Amino acid sequence: MRDGIHTDPNPTALWHALIKDAEQRGKQQLDEMLESYLVFTLMRHQSDSQLAGRVMAMELLRGLECSGKRREEALRDVGDRCLLLAGLYPEQAAERMVSLNYFVDLGRGSYDQLAAHLRAGLADLYQHLARSFAELVRVLVQVRMLSGQWLGLQPMDEYALCRERGGRSADRRFAGAVMLKAPQRVQ
Repeated sequence: MRDGIHTDPNPTALWHALIKDAEQRGKQQLDEMLESYLVFTLMRHQSDSQLAGRVMAMELLRGLECSGKRREEALRDVGDRCLLLAGLYPEQAAERMVSLNYFVDLGRGSYDQLAAHLRAGLADLYQHLARSFAELVRVLVQVRMLSGQWLGLQPMDEYALCRERGGRSADRRFAGAVMLKAPQRVQ
């Protein structure tokens, strides 16, 4: 990881440096296509002041009702916003009383739907994004952690993200880490 503050005046270079730092911190290497997509997604949505208040399932349904270019843009935006919420603002899941997998599944599904309606080149990109969704989320989690903010991921959400990549290693890492507490009786 690099030391110091990034000062490049080019926003693209700043986002790219931040993504590279997060990849190093999280020991996660994205390919060039995923890195580039993530950088441009961050740039495209950096001024989305409504992100936390959006109801992603409703946006997905509205997008599926559209056709042509409007449908493509809507599905892409749902996938992108779910990616950002899951990676940068995972506390939104708890506030909405859903698991982090809600955003992961909804975002991945949006990219899958988009891939099904596009021609080969773009379809391949969105299929790759859908398959790599959890990896992208983990890099964004590291971006958030670089800011010094604790994410407060629920143990099962962290387990689910690790499981998608690590399989049995996640099982070993979390074995015994989650203990179920018996509910207390109300008197």
